[in-house]
Amino acid sequence: MILAINTSTLQFSLALLSRKGGIVAEHLMSEERGHFGRLMPTLDFLLTSSGRKIQETVCIAVATGPGSFTGLRIGISLAKGLCHALRVPIIGISSLEAMAIQAPNLGVPVIPLLYSRKNEAFMARFVWGAGGRLQREQEDAWIQFRDIPRLFPGPALFVGNDYPNQGAQLRDLMGEQALLGPLHAWCLRASAVGSLALERYRMGDTDDPHFLNPVYLRPPDIRPNPYAGK
Repeated sequence: MILAINTSTLQFSLALLSRKGGIVAEHLMSEERGHFGRLMPTLDFLLTSSGRKIQETVCIAVATGPGSFTGLRIGISLAKGLCHALRVPIIGISSLEAMAIQAPNLGVPVIPLLYSRKNEAFMARFVWGAGGRLQREQEDAWIQFRDIPRLFPGPALFVGNDYPNQGAQLRDLMGEQALLGPLHAWCLRASAVGSLALERYRMGDTDDPHFLNPVYLRPPDIRPNPYAGK
């Protein structure tokens, strides 16, 4: 089975997928203070409730960002530790790409958004191509929310990680040009990370754990104290 991990958003998620593509089990944790401390108990719950053993894992999939700085470090560290302990390959997946595949095909560009900090967001642009495959048209970027109408002047389908706030802002900025994905698509699920990783695993396309690092795109809010040690 594939063990998929998403901690790039504050709503963390874990999923177990069979090598045939079915979702064995999935757990989504809503945003709460200190909730990343529940990561290992949640993994144990998934394994126990599904009757699976961690030794059945053949690959670890993990969302590499962009997203929460703390969450990314926790998730990727866990993925690397399990990869080493179980001696299985690891595959890193863009958080924005995983979010985009949760959106329906409406014949317009798909724009996944993840909050960076106040009035800023991480985003990318995808389209559904021939054969129902998602194709990237723009690399992950860090933008000001107010710039979205300029970057996407036509109709676009948006999915994000905060439906009430992001949806309202998009409607204010773009009116009817902003198509909002269904509510269930507005939370990055580990099963979406796992499904993208499963495609790569079948092709033998895995990552070197030594070079798999978080994708931040912007500097952290907390900077080193320039006067420390003086």
